[in-house]
Amino acid sequence: MSDSVVPIASINPTTGETLKEFAAIDSGQIEGKLAKADHAFRSYRNNSFAQRANWLTAAGNLLEQEKNQLARIMTLEMGKLLRVAEEEITKCVRGCQFYAENAERFLTQQEIQTETARNYVRYEPIGPVLAIMPWNFPFWQVFRFAAPALMAGNVALLKHAANVPQCALAIEDIFRRAGFEEGVFQTLLIETGQIRNLIDDPRVKAVTLTGSERAGSEVASAAARQIKKSVLELGGSDPFIVMPSADLESAVKTGVTARTLNTGQSCIAAKRFVLAEPVYDRFVSDFVAKMESLKIGDPLDPATELGPLATEAILRGVDEQVQKTIAAGATLLTGGKRIGRAGFFYEPTVLANIPTESPAHREEIFGPVACFFRAKDAAHAVEIANDSSFGLGASAWTNDSAEKDLFARELDAGMVFINSMVVSDPRLPFGGAKRSGFGRELGAEGIREFVNIKTVSMA
Repeated sequence: MSDSVVPIASINPTTGETLKEFAAIDSGQIEGKLAKADHAFRSYRNNSFAQRANWLTAAGNLLEQEKNQLARIMTLEMGKLLRVAEEEITKCVRGCQFYAENAERFLTQQEIQTETARNYVRYEPIGPVLAIMPWNFPFWQVFRFAAPALMAGNVALLKHAANVPQCALAIEDIFRRAGFEEGVFQTLLIETGQIRNLIDDPRVKAVTLTGSERAGSEVASAAARQIKKSVLELGGSDPFIVMPSADLESAVKTGVTARTLNTGQSCIAAKRFVLAEPVYDRFVSDFVAKMESLKIGDPLDPATELGPLATEAILRGVDEQVQKTIAAGATLLTGGKRIGRAGFFYEPTVLANIPTESPAHREEIFGPVACFFRAKDAAHAVEIANDSSFGLGASAWTNDSAEKDLFARELDAGMVFINSMVVSDPRLPFGGAKRSGFGRELGAEGIREFVNIKTVSMA
């Protein structure tokens, strides 16, 4: 939440060309939007679940109908492969359907009988919620917040990342055309320095952020000072563990996907590959070969398998982390430099023999960089995997039932996936442990984050 000014602009990562620039709204316009949100909540909260579900279903229908053009906006603004962008829109449709169908059940009044009273628990909306969202999944990140928040009866204020303003405005337009009342969902084109005043405003009742550790710390601190609820989904340095009993071919194929999806720009991407000694050499050899065979190019081209990084700053940051890790003593197996062409492209990179205090060991690398570690056995793999300040997700590959139980029990993460890569699913609670944040999105847990859980007791 630093006051440094980042231009609100669409810059095509494939070419470096500035497509469109936007002016941040001023304090008077912010006040107007806050007043509108506050006013909208007073009536919107009284709509039935059925009415909210009709609007949310309509939003999902619009997403489906306009999937191609919305996906293209994503690709042009942040470089996501076009087919992957289309898949993201489809995922948003599923999220809308899921909460339209299940929100009322998740928030149904709960009856509890005690010796002296009839008691029940109500789940009531709290008001305007500020969502500070990242650029890497510019539609899904917003819809996985907005679908449950709006179904619960809250209203939403979106501060999206500065490099995806057209995505942010398109999302607001979707909700408007779906029939939601004016002020129920609003996009705020504001600079980072304007966020603090929004959090301080008494009309904003809670805040959710997906972003960096630094941003999470500042936002959570600001919300705590105002005694407001916050939910944080921060960075991850997810381990990908492979044991001798695993299906190695499937693990390698999935591992490359898990590391390079979205050009490696995902909090739940596999970043640290922890391999049992008996399979280490073969896994690394096959993995490197697949990384080197990836087709790099224009994300609008259906044949492209790896596109650009989202911004010049991200590209420089990834390269700096890689070079510092190599200088500290790591072994470079492939890649390791910027690709000499227009746009923000970086070679698929594999590092081994990672020094303990190097950036690749201690930091999240937000790009197509895989890091390899050797493990003596399952217990040692858990020890390596947990040696991180992050704890978002973890993937473990084994066909040994005892090892499956060990990983499920001992991996210090918010999510553990056995024999598959970590993904988000509207039906499953999503969130992390340690410095990867707190609170949950999605599932029944996600819709209950921003409600007043009210106990009523009648003697």
